[in-house]
Amino acid sequence: MSKRLSFIVILFVVLALVSSACTPPPGAPPPAPVEEAPKEEAVTLLWAFWGSPAEAETHKKVADVFMAEHPNIKIETMVEPWSDYFTKVQTLWASGDPKVIPDVLFLWPTPRYAAEGVLENLQPWIEKSGYDLSDYWPALLESAMYEGDVYGFPRDISVEALYYNKDIFDEVGLAYPNDTWTWDDLLAAAEKLTVVDASGRVERYALGMEGGKFQLWVGQNYGSILDDMRNPSRCTLTEPAAVEGIKFFADMMDKNYAMRDANLSQAGGDAAVFQSGQVAMIIQNSSRVSTFNAAGMNYDVEVVPIPKGGQRSAAAGGAAWVMSSASDNKEEAWTFLSWLQSTDGGQKLYTASGEIFPALISTARSEAFLGQDQPPANRQAFLTEGENAKVGRFGYFPEWDELEGSIILPGLQRVWAGEATVEEAVAQICQEVDAFLAANGYPK
Repeated sequence: MSKRLSFIVILFVVLALVSSACTPPPGAPPPAPVEEAPKEEAVTLLWAFWGSPAEAETHKKVADVFMAEHPNIKIETMVEPWSDYFTKVQTLWASGDPKVIPDVLFLWPTPRYAAEGVLENLQPWIEKSGYDLSDYWPALLESAMYEGDVYGFPRDISVEALYYNKDIFDEVGLAYPNDTWTWDDLLAAAEKLTVVDASGRVERYALGMEGGKFQLWVGQNYGSILDDMRNPSRCTLTEPAAVEGIKFFADMMDKNYAMRDANLSQAGGDAAVFQSGQVAMIIQNSSRVSTFNAAGMNYDVEVVPIPKGGQRSAAAGGAAWVMSSASDNKEEAWTFLSWLQSTDGGQKLYTASGEIFPALISTARSEAFLGQDQPPANRQAFLTEGENAKVGRFGYFPEWDELEGSIILPGLQRVWAGEATVEEAVAQICQEVDAFLAANGYPK
């Protein structure tokens, strides 16, 4: 037998043996099917926020992008109007049922809820993941801190800019505002922009600004509301710098340069009167940009004028994304929360929508904000204000919301309405504020 034939015979025998070994004997049960590894079930997070239908649509788009990148996490949303949102959330927290309590929420003011124990302390999560806190604007994170720890991530920073209607400025032959404008320049422009008919009726005001933003003028003049916005001992609105700042704003109302606060509210707010041409300028944060762009307005923005020798004093605060301490899915909630507050995640998407001036400096300096090919042309104004943001507009302690809402703003409303002088109003306000602080154990 040749070697080649011998090899073929041997190979045939081996194959036959292997085949017989793999064939089950007669009557043997069939082999068990190979089980596939079970697919990991997606964890569902409930995400709560307030807003209009348009804002809710933006949130939905953000959730869709996140879920595409994180298929193991499903996002369900809960949206309520501002007027109902906080009552609804507090009711859910009171239920104690983690199945209905939102895992991640939009909230303001964070310190108040952190003190109530319903929020997760994010500090351990930040330290564990190495999340970068240095990318936030100066002092911004303080608005979402309690007892030294971070409990929330502000989505944006509420720095204001001076919006101006270019058509109205052109109409009166007035040069557009620039970054050298002082209070005197603002007053000189207001005199030319204001239109009053023969009967004394104001047909156009120079400025529309909410009364609640009064601290902008106070801070620019180196004044303050309290001696310490973190752990206060007394009210400081009676001090000369604060009085001068409030009087500057009140005098603009008395001269018909600025709409009175109640009239502004009744007219539909600053966006409505700016679009209708009832005012030539407003002072507001970036939330109005998308509205004015949709309306096709011819406008731009500039930094807010300051007094001679004064300082820029933008508000370092903003509503924050937080996590419920009752959440059963904290790992996934942190993944979502930190993604929302990343330059390549939620921050980029919200900024591109035109609805926010981002909390993260890297996002604000990126093409997502600066590279947009629609008004305002001078987006740098928001960056300049952000770089100079300071503690001062908000109190960073749990009782601030009550203090401001029940004493400070109602007291100043008398000034905006022309019913009391600044000196009369702040004397009464400070008396009540000091009593409130003492009753609540401040300073602590």
